[in-house]
Amino acid sequence: MSAFRPGERTPRTRTYWARLAISAPALLARAARLRTIWRDLLVRYDPDPLSPYPFASTVDFTPLAAVVDRTVAELAEEGRYLLETLLDGPGPDLAVFRGYLNRTLTEHGCLRISFDSDLHLPWPMLAVEAERPDPWSDFLGYRHQVEQTGAAYPTIQPPYQARTRPVTSLNTDDQLTGVGRAPEVRKLLEDRSQLTVRTESEPLLEALSCAVMDEDVMYFWCHGQFVANDSPYEQLAVRLSDERHIDADLVRRHRRRHLNTPEAVFRPFVLLNACHTGQSAAAELEHLGRALVDLGADGVLGPQIQIPQEFAAEFAFAFLDLYLTGEFTAGEITQQLVQRFAREFHNPLALTYSLHCGIDSILELNP
Repeated sequence: MSAFRPGERTPRTRTYWARLAISAPALLARAARLRTIWRDLLVRYDPDPLSPYPFASTVDFTPLAAVVDRTVAELAEEGRYLLETLLDGPGPDLAVFRGYLNRTLTEHGCLRISFDSDLHLPWPMLAVEAERPDPWSDFLGYRHQVEQTGAAYPTIQPPYQARTRPVTSLNTDDQLTGVGRAPEVRKLLEDRSQLTVRTESEPLLEALSCAVMDEDVMYFWCHGQFVANDSPYEQLAVRLSDERHIDADLVRRHRRRHLNTPEAVFRPFVLLNACHTGQSAAAELEHLGRALVDLGADGVLGPQIQIPQEFAAEFAFAFLDLYLTGEFTAGEITQQLVQRFAREFHNPLALTYSLHCGIDSILELNP
């Protein structure tokens, strides 16, 4: 693992570097454990049969603030444990690297951090030991703007004129159209953009097959799940109103002929608002977010866990409301929303949304 801050003097190679002691499978297993703990302590928290799953059925956790504070302290401790496990091991190189990274993450103000790795970890949910009484601020996603990279950015596409009205799409399951603020999200997109609505997989795949798919924002409001594929690993896929599973390979199949084609256009910011879409099942399998980035997407944002629908709709409205102004980057917005949901609703679930690339994605508009 290596780390550097632009403009900062570092040893010999200008980069702090060390070989990690932990293996990739062990690290992925601990990342899966962290996601499971978040799911069990929040989404599946069920102390009262008369009011089941309070954290999954509402956005505002304020009435349960005392419980939430204890839970957040526990989650922060688990996030610290994963970061410590990542950096643990003998040897002077690792000790120097560990000290440098911990100092950088704790002693500086808000940083813009890119974790460049083929291992998809829940980086915003990791935490540092900041010696503050407030555990909320220990999470990396609260303190910093964070993205996961791991592949080269795609070839630069043809320049285009900034629009006065962005082009967007809503790719959705009909059964979710009335959930929470979902109707308001659709109206927001209708009022402030040129919107295409797709409820079946066929129109989506047809659009992906076209050389020019010139959308500024692709919003998915649907179901995400891991599906069996007769191998040791399950594959992450999303599903609209029909039963077709849309996974990374299906997306690549429909767009493969346009890779590196000069006239091809595909550069949306993608909000994959479906369960688990911020993670991958295993390092051996294609990741849906990475596939979209490889094909040209400017960035992909999705949750690391099974996300409650009420919260997901609220998060989408808040994110799109800011992104469509053209005033903020996706990295700025994700950090703002972590802090806003914590402050206004005592709700930590915004930390489960992670960026795959896209920290600098911004909607460029003509005034």
